[in-house]
Amino acid sequence: METALAKTPQKRQVMFLAILLLLWEAGSEAVRYSIPEETESGYSVANLAKDLGLRVGELATRSARIHYKGDKELLQLDIKTGNLLLYEKLDREVMCGTTEPCILHFQLLLENPVQFFQTDLQLTDINDHSPEFPEREMLLKIPESTQPGTVFPLKIAQDFDIGSNTVQNYTISTNSHFHVATHNRGDGRKYPELVLDKALDREERPELSLTLTALDGGAPPRSGTTTVRIVVLDNNDNAPEFLQSLYEVQVPENSPLNSLVVAVSARDLDAGAYGSVAYALFQGDEVTQPFVIDEKTGEIRLKRALDFEATPYYNVEIVATDGGGLSGKCTVAIEVVDVNDNAPELTMSTLSSPTPENAPETIVAVFSVSDPDSGDNGRMICSIQNDLPFLLKPTLKNFYTLVTLRTLDRESQAEYNITITVTDLGTPRLKIQHNITVLVSDVNDNAPAFTQTSYTLFVRENNSPALHIGSVSATDRDSGTNALVTYSLLPPQDPHLPLVSLVSINADNGHLFALRSLDYEALQEFEFRVGATDRGSPELSSEALVRVLVLDANDNSPFVLYPLQNGSAPCTELVPRAAEPGYLVTKVVAVDGDSGQNAWLSYQLLKATEPGLFGVWAHNGEVRTSRLLSERDAAKHRLVVLVKDNGEPPRSATATLHVLLVDGFSQPYLPLPEAALAQAEADWLTVYLVVALASVSSLFLLSVLLFVAVRLCRRSREALVGRCSVPEGPFPGHLVDVSGTGTLSQSYQYEVCLTGDPGTGEFKFLKPIIPNLLPQGTGEEIGKTAAFRNNFGLN
Repeated sequence: METALAKTPQKRQVMFLAILLLLWEAGSEAVRYSIPEETESGYSVANLAKDLGLRVGELATRSARIHYKGDKELLQLDIKTGNLLLYEKLDREVMCGTTEPCILHFQLLLENPVQFFQTDLQLTDINDHSPEFPEREMLLKIPESTQPGTVFPLKIAQDFDIGSNTVQNYTISTNSHFHVATHNRGDGRKYPELVLDKALDREERPELSLTLTALDGGAPPRSGTTTVRIVVLDNNDNAPEFLQSLYEVQVPENSPLNSLVVAVSARDLDAGAYGSVAYALFQGDEVTQPFVIDEKTGEIRLKRALDFEATPYYNVEIVATDGGGLSGKCTVAIEVVDVNDNAPELTMSTLSSPTPENAPETIVAVFSVSDPDSGDNGRMICSIQNDLPFLLKPTLKNFYTLVTLRTLDRESQAEYNITITVTDLGTPRLKIQHNITVLVSDVNDNAPAFTQTSYTLFVRENNSPALHIGSVSATDRDSGTNALVTYSLLPPQDPHLPLVSLVSINADNGHLFALRSLDYEALQEFEFRVGATDRGSPELSSEALVRVLVLDANDNSPFVLYPLQNGSAPCTELVPRAAEPGYLVTKVVAVDGDSGQNAWLSYQLLKATEPGLFGVWAHNGEVRTSRLLSERDAAKHRLVVLVKDNGEPPRSATATLHVLLVDGFSQPYLPLPEAALAQAEADWLTVYLVVALASVSSLFLLSVLLFVAVRLCRRSREALVGRCSVPEGPFPGHLVDVSGTGTLSQSYQYEVCLTGDPGTGEFKFLKPIIPNLLPQGTGEEIGKTAAFRNNFGLN
């Protein structure tokens, strides 16, 4: 057991601290008070606060209280005045028995911080008990031949008081034969002996009756009496004599009943009845003596269980009497040997639960331990489990404090079950275990933590105001109000972002709401930060990033860039009657402000002056001839092209095209009013003749002009590129690139220029920039086309 104990570091530490504490206590002095026993309850013993140098108010603030072994309330402390009051009337004989001095040890315990003061209260004896003899009558048989001066022992009187208040003297009633001598015993008690002064004469007086009086030393004195009856016998020459006048024996307190304690022996030199010896307990107190003696053998046996803690010593007087009435006496000193039959006791004085986390060395509990056994049987060690963040510290007079070894963390462990083990050093070792539960209270040491560092929310444009668009969530490892989270919007990093008019957040649950309808074409995405703050003291917070992506809705119809549909004079496309099937007449160019499939456009021919003559490619808006042209086809055509997006539901727009069929590009074209056109048709023969004569006469001149026109066209195109301005509005620039990756099958690049006044927003023309990207045809057709556009200012 000792080896196992030495291997436990924490137990070694506790024993070492206990030794230091004992050394410290040896040099300290306790405050001692003294009061007489039987003092009435409520008596003010002293002003404890004043005697200990404490302020009266300090007793209340530090939760002062009196602690006494066994938790029996003997004294009260008035924390308002600092007076120490007697709780109940105290009887010294009940509290201490024959122990002198009678000192009651108690402690003044202060909390916050913990501090102990050792205080003793001594009960002084008062003469409240009278002497009492064990028997009402003592019988002495004395032979008449007994010589004067012979001494006869008498039984002593019991007095529960001590000191001068116990029996001090014995007297006997007046007579001519005897007197009483008072002597001191080894234990301080006084006993009487009857001394023969004058020889007895049985024939004169066969029996005497005397009164023996025991007096104590109290003021006034108390007394007790008994009767001594003396029977005068015939001659008996020899009294019994014990082999030893003093027998010393040790008896374990756990000895079984009827076990042999010791055997005494006496002899008498007389013969017959005068030589026969009978043994008896001299005092004959069957109540207080746990022993019995065999009158024939002199064996002293145990008749009642012994208790070392109650009575550690017994002095038993044995008397041996012969048949003639003569007697001898011896003393048997019995020492009760302590055995480890009492387990330690633990008294919990204070327990602080819950204990706050993150606090430095904190006192959790204060308790005391005791063991009524003696020696190693009463020495104790105290320990707890090794895997706990707590430490036992011995303090004053078997008091211990349980303190935290390090700061506690409620989030790691909110409750500790601690087993305090108290073991004595006896054989066998006895122990007790006391279980306490320590709860850890929360402090606000954890900031709220979002479930994600960033959130991405999607909301479709044109939403209704106050629409719930998503939620953020944060958790806090603390508890109670420290874990209650409040959400808020943090100021945006972009000062131009009107965050307060875009979104709001529910402070209790983190739900996010759009405050107004969002427009994808105006704001496609925005981001902001949200904060989560707990309600602890001080408040702790964290933040997360929220990105809101606006999803496109099909809320924009296609917009036709070319030809312009703004009510101005229509732009007429010229198509030679010699054009082959598939001839590119023009290209309808449209855009859609939406995105994704909402911006995928398709084209179809909705109306035509002559169905079947023209066709529109669905994916790129190219208007081409569907068959060969003839003289019977009308010269002027009106086409309505439907442009439709791919949204749900789809949106559409229409583009109106004017196409003029011409016999080659030398025929002039001037847009005329309807009335003038009718007149022109009436005179078409005249115009034909004039044109024919002009063409024949100026054939050579035309060739020269054609060459010059080509050169000028190239220069004017370069100058035109520099002059063209970027139109305002939804157009990305002056170049519209319709590449093969979109809906077109070939690559085209168109140049869009406005008229002289940019504010009108009207398109002057839309034509390919690169000439070699025009539809393939014969050289003659290409030349005629270029000449025609040059003549009419279309280049």
